[in-house]
Amino acid sequence: MIKINQKIEQSLNHKTECLILPCLEIKKPTGLLKEIDDNLQGVISAALENKRFSGKPNQTLLLNSTGSNILLLGLGKVKEVTAEKIRQAAATAVKVLEKSKFKSVAADLGAFETIGKGKSGLYGELAGAVAEGAGLALYHFDNYKSKDENDDPPIRLEKITLLITTKTQQTAVEKSIARAEKIVNAVHIARDLISHPGNTVTPTYLAEHAKKMARKNKINCKVLGKKEMEKLGMGSLLGVAQGSDEPPALIVLEYNGAAKKKAPTVIVGKGITFDTGGISLKPGGGMDEMKMDMSGSATTLATLELVASLKLKMNVVGIVAAAENMPSGSAIKPGDILKSMSGKTIEVLNTDAEGRLVLADALTYAQRYKPKEVIDLATLTGAVLHALGHHAAAVIGNNPAMIKKLKDAGEATGERVWELPLWEEHEKATKSDIADLKNIASPGVGAGTTMGAAFLKPFAGDQPWTHIDIAGTAWGFDRPYTNKGASGFGVRLLLNYLEKTR
Repeated sequence: MIKINQKIEQSLNHKTECLILPCLEIKKPTGLLKEIDDNLQGVISAALENKRFSGKPNQTLLLNSTGSNILLLGLGKVKEVTAEKIRQAAATAVKVLEKSKFKSVAADLGAFETIGKGKSGLYGELAGAVAEGAGLALYHFDNYKSKDENDDPPIRLEKITLLITTKTQQTAVEKSIARAEKIVNAVHIARDLISHPGNTVTPTYLAEHAKKMARKNKINCKVLGKKEMEKLGMGSLLGVAQGSDEPPALIVLEYNGAAKKKAPTVIVGKGITFDTGGISLKPGGGMDEMKMDMSGSATTLATLELVASLKLKMNVVGIVAAAENMPSGSAIKPGDILKSMSGKTIEVLNTDAEGRLVLADALTYAQRYKPKEVIDLATLTGAVLHALGHHAAAVIGNNPAMIKKLKDAGEATGERVWELPLWEEHEKATKSDIADLKNIASPGVGAGTTMGAAFLKPFAGDQPWTHIDIAGTAWGFDRPYTNKGASGFGVRLLLNYLEKTR
């Protein structure tokens, strides 16, 4: 991971391969920008006059004059700058610089003094946003690439120095960088888990990862295998797993940062480590991406690690329902009926609607904790892509206040969620003629994303509950600080939510 530090030094005195100059929207250089422009024989003025740069959000211009490399980085209008826009701008900048083969760069934070003027704590928050955006953007997953001795290793951006001007800023910036590093590390953990192929990340692999993480962070961990699940009557989760040679696992993590009597927030993640669709087989094209069907579990595991590393004063339980959905002679078939842990029976009309089946038993298990609230995350439906694309996740639940807080957290972090309705008509459409429920609605009902949540609601309990469908954002999430493939969506969203509601 990239190393980020801070230093009290004027930009003009600091030696670096390239200096990043964040700029608000301007028509002519002033202050430090004017000093640098004078030293560079007016190249910045010329760029502004020729409209090659104006300071609009995420706009960049790399300048070189007499051996000095400067990257102008646009932030937009001062009143419109937010931490999320800083994250995106920093991500844009470091990608440009890494592509330009720089290894060590510096960023002047002078513009933040103007933005944060009169706003307590904002300077440190914006500095943290730079560290977070840069760290997230420079993620690389090349674990499976051969290293040829004759090939030059890729040049990576290794270090960023944030330049500040006073000691009063130093403590806030140090804390912000340390916090950002923990956030970036957690998101990268989630991305790694999702990026590994299905023949590496199995339910057993997730369980072993959880155990190691729990020991490292002093989190209680228990893993329920097939026999324990049979005793509990988890016929829904076991039904999905029975077509695979890989044994399922129910992974339970308990973080206790507050008094034991305080009810926990429970986070439940879908952990289908590979999804063929089962007997209701998916088309072959793009099926390789179904290794990401455990993204909800990756987010859950990474969030628990992040909560522990930040020592939040609250109780959080993470539950992962891990299984592989495969077609075989022992796999469940359309028309089969499963009995869930709750006692409710489920008619399986489509074996490719398996995520809700494993979540049903996990949500029932969550009730053992008498939780304050429950949040489940799942790559549940392709329908959410039609509704929201790769820009936001769907949120559906039984508590408007909880949904509002999640939406606010999404706006703050850039991991936006958008509410879809859950009406009585949707719940009625989950009723089966020969069992208590059916796992998909009859043809013509539509509203696929909402119907997934409608199926889960009877298992979710009476406490506040929200379902977050991340099928469109876990893979191919459209942000400057994400890369092709796994995004780790939800880790930063949940952290912000938990910190605001503890």
